[in-house]
Amino acid sequence: MASPHIAATPEPALTPADMAQLITNPRSFAEPQRVHDALAWLRANLPVSLAVTADFEPFWLITKHRDVMEIERQSGIFHNGDRSTVLIPEKMLRAVEHAVHSPHLTRSLVNMDGQEHRLFRSLTQSWFMPGNVKRLSDRIRSIARNHVDRMMRRGGECDFVSDVALHYPLHVVMEILGVPEEDEGRMLVLTQQLFGARDPELARDAAAMDDPASGLAMFQAVLGDFHAYFNALTAERRSSPRDDLASVIANARIDGKPISERDANGYYVLVATAGHDTTSASTAGAIWALAERPELLRQVQADPSLIGGLVEEAIRWTTPVKHFMRTATQDYDLRGQTIKAGDWVMLSYLSANRDEDVFAAPFDFRIDRHPNGQVAFGYGAHLCLGQHLAKLEMRILLEEMLPRLKSLTIAAQPAWTQSSFVSGPKRLPIRFEAN
Repeated sequence: MASPHIAATPEPALTPADMAQLITNPRSFAEPQRVHDALAWLRANLPVSLAVTADFEPFWLITKHRDVMEIERQSGIFHNGDRSTVLIPEKMLRAVEHAVHSPHLTRSLVNMDGQEHRLFRSLTQSWFMPGNVKRLSDRIRSIARNHVDRMMRRGGECDFVSDVALHYPLHVVMEILGVPEEDEGRMLVLTQQLFGARDPELARDAAAMDDPASGLAMFQAVLGDFHAYFNALTAERRSSPRDDLASVIANARIDGKPISERDANGYYVLVATAGHDTTSASTAGAIWALAERPELLRQVQADPSLIGGLVEEAIRWTTPVKHFMRTATQDYDLRGQTIKAGDWVMLSYLSANRDEDVFAAPFDFRIDRHPNGQVAFGYGAHLCLGQHLAKLEMRILLEEMLPRLKSLTIAAQPAWTQSSFVSGPKRLPIRFEAN
């Protein structure tokens, strides 16, 4: 008697080994064109593929804009909290789980799901809504003008990243958070050590990352420094609340109970790092693009209404957050591939923002893209809280700076951060002539 036919599950489409290695290597992102070339090939040939490498747990690599948005929309099926939301080596992941009994060294909005995520997000959401952000415009403009003044006093040459881009959004978000100006340098260094852990110029100890135990100890030390600072700030704001975000976090309650110290610290760290690092990267990206395209600079100077398009394109072009990871809670079919329950999924924002099906001439820098469907801030339930603030900061700085420039050029070779998670320009030497 013949056996009944049982359809075999098709073998998953595998990411070519060299491309999987390239995309998982933080050093690759110091030369982003190589990564872009690999992602362009994947979009055209294997838009959904399973990356298998020696150092990482297998993960599905999602490269198309439409697919990234589809997964982002379904936060009930694709969770943030079940596994790491950032790609980290398997041995490091096991070390983290052993040390803290969780896949997350720190707990924040980015690794919460469902009702918990909605409740924690609601604690600060009003602070970042367009109406509240708009009321900060005058203060942000004053900060921007001060930074442009300092740049103009540098005699026509500076490193735009270290002299302007890093400090301007840092000052804005620290003022909102309630961190004194004298402590901003400490916040900047800790942010660079956290996001640039594999970059020898930014890390506290880049060599430590070659060993899971040493790498974990390094991350814990950086987070420990953050937590010690914010624990003191919490105590101060509980005794003497102010009109700042630190007071909101320090005195936050969920279901009538104060949030835990771990949750408070995770909130602080999220605001204190993502609140400025990604904005500084996109701001530097805008100036890099203008320095290489003098005709574009003249166009925007002649018509300042184009600055909004410049901001959106700079965010798309730079895409500071390269990816986030999700974990499937059930089997899900996507482009003929079956993502199994429990599988790890990488949403490549870097690839989605160069998708030829969404962006005409995606490798051209064009400020007239309309609409500009960039997904650098994510999409769906986890859409970045600070997107309106980031865009406002960038727009105001450009409004203050561009009218004062007669010319702008690249003075020496720029450089990118070596990081597969958050990466932007880390050096941008420019030469300029003031009007």
